[in-house]
Amino acid sequence: MDKTGIIVVSLCVLLLGWWFVEQNKIAQQQAHFNATNIVATAQNKAVGTNVEAAAPAQLAPAVTLPAIEFNTNLAEQTLVLTNGRARYTFTSRGGGLKLVELLDYPQTISERWKKTKTKTTDDSVASLNTRAPLPMLAVVGDARLAGDGIFTLTPIAGGVRAEKTLADGLRLVKNFQFSSNFLVNTTVRFENTSSSSLMLPAQEFVVGTATPMDADDSSLTEGMMWSDGRSAKDQPISWFSGSGFACMKGAPRYVSTSGSNDVVWAAAHNQFFTVLAMPEKPALAVVARPVTLPPFPNVEQNLNAALPRGVETALVFPAQSLAANASVERKIALFAGPKEYRTLADIGEQFKNRADDVMGFGGWLGFCAKPLLIAMNWVHDITRLGYGWVIVLITLFIKVIFWPLTAKSTRSMKRMQALAPELKALQEKYKDDVQKLTKKQWELYKIHKVNPMSGCLPMLIQMPVFIGFFTMIRSAIELRGAHFLWVADLSKPDTLFMIPGLDYPFNLLPLLMGVSMLWQSHLTPPSPGMDASQAKMMKYMPLIFLVFLYNYSAGLALYWTVNNLLTVLQTKLTKNLKDPAAVVVTGPATNPVLTPISKRKK
Repeated sequence: MDKTGIIVVSLCVLLLGWWFVEQNKIAQQQAHFNATNIVATAQNKAVGTNVEAAAPAQLAPAVTLPAIEFNTNLAEQTLVLTNGRARYTFTSRGGGLKLVELLDYPQTISERWKKTKTKTTDDSVASLNTRAPLPMLAVVGDARLAGDGIFTLTPIAGGVRAEKTLADGLRLVKNFQFSSNFLVNTTVRFENTSSSSLMLPAQEFVVGTATPMDADDSSLTEGMMWSDGRSAKDQPISWFSGSGFACMKGAPRYVSTSGSNDVVWAAAHNQFFTVLAMPEKPALAVVARPVTLPPFPNVEQNLNAALPRGVETALVFPAQSLAANASVERKIALFAGPKEYRTLADIGEQFKNRADDVMGFGGWLGFCAKPLLIAMNWVHDITRLGYGWVIVLITLFIKVIFWPLTAKSTRSMKRMQALAPELKALQEKYKDDVQKLTKKQWELYKIHKVNPMSGCLPMLIQMPVFIGFFTMIRSAIELRGAHFLWVADLSKPDTLFMIPGLDYPFNLLPLLMGVSMLWQSHLTPPSPGMDASQAKMMKYMPLIFLVFLYNYSAGLALYWTVNNLLTVLQTKLTKNLKDPAAVVVTGPATNPVLTPISKRKK
């Protein structure tokens, strides 16, 4: 490789390495600012009605609402119930779900390389809304609606009731009824027990707070999502930190307000779990705010490190008037569980709201991600193999499907190599006339029935598959805690140890992926028309991908490593394939004569 190529490749690697480090810093910076409580409110023109607003409410200018200030002089009352798959902790402070613990999902931390293991919860199971400031289904409004924030909890058949009466005669009653598929059916009823009409202020119904599962979780996967029934929109936590395009960073943002009387569901999610609130009637809007969380228990805290952060999400309902002795009730189905596609697809069918879009498979990225996830689960169910071996089998199956295309591409590339002397002669003859050179080259390709793009065709066709794997592995809960050979968790990097003196992880699979990519690139001949320095850069492009994916999930590195090794095998097998249609040029480039390759003079 010449000096120019070495310099360019080195600069690219250094730039990507610097970009990756900066992105990690941005993701880990936890800004210590207080979340400003801003809500989009609406005033109902139909004042005096005792039911929901008859006319569609319009968003009014955002106003500041106080957070709930609990009366700490009163002891917190909690009720803990379980249905076998999850344990639900209800609290009197806010009258909602304080914590949901998923008993089927252990809190997995890939720390085989660590000398000591720490756990961040007492029972080491995955939990939702952990250490959040407000419980799920807490109702936030003005000071009159908040009161002291203390509710009375009462067990009822199949659930829990939380109720509270405010000073002006407004009574707030919440019922939580357990259902299947991690669903809790809830009703929130406002009752005017006074003898005069009351103005019910705008309300925020807290959906939940997206929190990191443990100290090793990446905050980049946290955020808020909402849907209007047609498509889902995501607001990641990085948006609140002020991140922008590439490495640019702006001022922190304190609130996100979305929707216009069309919110069919809203979710607070991390990488593999979500709290999803689905109102019976579309909510007016959805708001999200960053919140600062307490430090992880039993984990050594760096004094200079910022506290962990989460994203609090809430549904917004409009203000309205309640006549004397009238009431208004809102029904909300609450899902608190894993982002497991089959379960969410069933819920989406049940409520007709495309709840599975919370997986992040919407748009063109999900075109291949969803079929790949379905295929991976099907192969796992049929073979009972671990998910690592399932990835290997699927990669092999994809290679078999694309075998005819790859073989055809290899034969076409061999023909291109046979034309290399003639192409070089054309380049010398028309080096001062680029337009004429291009014309003559395409004439030569046409005579010999060669497509110069054929070598790129398999890569272009398989790119959606790679993007599908990239998208699918990012949120497939099936890979969380899945083992493969030395890999302890396919959803995280396969760190074997920390490099002494550098305090940087040694991840073996990405290194194997880089080596296999280099091997593959050196076996693939460059196109004859490609500039020499450009061809050399292409051969060392794997180094850039290695830097970019070094700390990504082991599942993706496994797929790409196996794919590269199978490509190397294909290249070696097709290298000796005879191509009866192949031809060479034995005459001058300007007057070509077609001759079979087998009859070329040596």
